[in-house]
Amino acid sequence: MRILGIETSCDETSAAIVDDGVHLVSQVTATQMAVHAQFGGVVPEVASRRHVVDITRVVEQTLADAEVTFAHLDAIAVTCGPGLLGSLLVGVSAAKGYAISTGKPLIGVHHIAGHVAAATLTTQNQAGVQPPFLCLVVSGGHTELLTVDESFTFTRLGGTRDDAAGEAYDKVARLLGLAYPGGPKVDQLAAEGDPAAFNFPRAYLDDEGFDFSFSGLKSAVNNELTKRRNRREAYEVRDVCASFQQAVIDVLVEKTRRAIAHTGMSRIVCAGGVAANRGLRQALGSLGQELGVDVVFPPLEFCTDNAAMIASAAYYRALHGKFSPLSLNAYAQLPLTAWQSW
Repeated sequence: MRILGIETSCDETSAAIVDDGVHLVSQVTATQMAVHAQFGGVVPEVASRRHVVDITRVVEQTLADAEVTFAHLDAIAVTCGPGLLGSLLVGVSAAKGYAISTGKPLIGVHHIAGHVAAATLTTQNQAGVQPPFLCLVVSGGHTELLTVDESFTFTRLGGTRDDAAGEAYDKVARLLGLAYPGGPKVDQLAAEGDPAAFNFPRAYLDDEGFDFSFSGLKSAVNNELTKRRNRREAYEVRDVCASFQQAVIDVLVEKTRRAIAHTGMSRIVCAGGVAANRGLRQALGSLGQELGVDVVFPPLEFCTDNAAMIASAAYYRALHGKFSPLSLNAYAQLPLTAWQSW
């Protein structure tokens, strides 16, 4: 089964062709990072306009690189939510147009489902994994703990009650004056700093559930920096980064430990943009060795937003005949449970 995937949920215009949910045939991604860097973050209106400019070129180049036409495709998949509404609308409109003009079935995909499916993709250097597994999704907009069964159906154990981990990274980076995108820079500086230099809070560790909260941590960093600046006290940026990152990792790892004990699963997948974080990879790898469970990270190129993961997630929908009507819409907010019931 050959599926064309389209991803435009934020600031990446991406198209990919994937065979049987695991084999990437071709992918083209137009990044807007340089455009938004001058604003210190993604500007939704600018993002959506750039998607309009890039979407047709990206899809056509993806087809050309694969040396196929729409006649060789079995379905067209697109991220329909959650995300920036204007950006999503560009992708959904393009996918619907291609579906109408070619007669190919349409598949709307939840963005988190795409991140989870990224772990199933196979590359030259890494074989994909198949469910069932426990999945920790950590990205700019989402922090979720999910179980994924053989039919690629999700059960949500817990998630963030406010800021996602990646969002907290970006906000702390701005507080420190680091250029956008700040998350990777915080990770880089954290490796050079002292994680015990500041005693930042670990929210919800006393809670037996699986929810997260990172808003208070971000506020604690802001308060500490404000206090030091007002008193003209010096501090090392790398120590702030290291202490902040350690606070995030401690919570993510402990909640994952509890989820392993709760579910009894022997395989953990960590997906999403923050899955590229070196500190988190090391900490979860150590947890896996301690507990004797497999810890799997998607290849780095599939951690950030990309269309291959959308095409892969769509494959499981197609297997169960879950195609979307041409009335498919874009949703800025879309609960995973709601999407699964479609």
